[in-house]
Amino acid sequence: MKIFENKTVLITGGSRGIGKAIALRLAKEGANIAIVGKTAEPNPKLEGTIYTAAEEIAAAGGTQVLPLQGDIRFDDSIRDIVTRTVEKFGGIDILINNASAINLATTEQVEPKRYDLVHDINVRGTFFMSQACIPHLKLAHNPHILNLSPPLNMDTRWFAPHLAYTLSKYGMSMIILGLAEELRQYRIAANALWPRTTIATAAVKNLLGGDFLMQRSRTPEIVADAAFYILQRPSFETSGNFFIDEDVLLREGVSDFGKYAVNPDQKLMNDLFL
Repeated sequence: MKIFENKTVLITGGSRGIGKAIALRLAKEGANIAIVGKTAEPNPKLEGTIYTAAEEIAAAGGTQVLPLQGDIRFDDSIRDIVTRTVEKFGGIDILINNASAINLATTEQVEPKRYDLVHDINVRGTFFMSQACIPHLKLAHNPHILNLSPPLNMDTRWFAPHLAYTLSKYGMSMIILGLAEELRQYRIAANALWPRTTIATAAVKNLLGGDFLMQRSRTPEIVADAAFYILQRPSFETSGNFFIDEDVLLREGVSDFGKYAVNPDQKLMNDLFL
């Protein structure tokens, strides 16, 4: 029997990057996958759609995949996402809050609509996706919530350059602090996961450093492998943690990280907040 057989995993931002990599990894171990994304039509600046991602995930694992076009900024969309997932698979065992918006502008440069975007997706969306899934997670065996957010660090160097973005990502991490304690009585785990280095995603390519930074990044598979190990752990004893992908894999006996490098000849770039 595969490790995640008969488990249902709901992943926001699952059509590309880290979200899709996690979906592929868990599908290979038998999980039913529901992926949420906004991209239903091809976009020249973005890789794939929710439908092409679903085809790839299904092929990788031979499991059932439910592509859901949705926007977690809106309550009715969240309700629809959760309802359709439960109708399709009968429940939810794991929620992965991966969807995130990035904006590294300084305080003077941030427009209100950009501020609202990163907070509506990163904080509000994560909060209400979690809220909507809790009743179903209570019924699951070994239920987990996993946020893709950083460890909390009050060093001012993480606030000064991009205050609006830091507030939003730390908001996701504070949700983990609260849920871990609030949901402990139900044995629902709530943890965060963050990469040691930059990860080769559309955000890195299009918004941060282009090919220069991509060449100094690791692939999303390192985060997916770390999530694979975290989500196996007993929910009643693995909660409230801020995991770093590399540390998780080291604990599991992985010592060769070369396979994750986009370009092994380039020096890796540490991710934000580390």
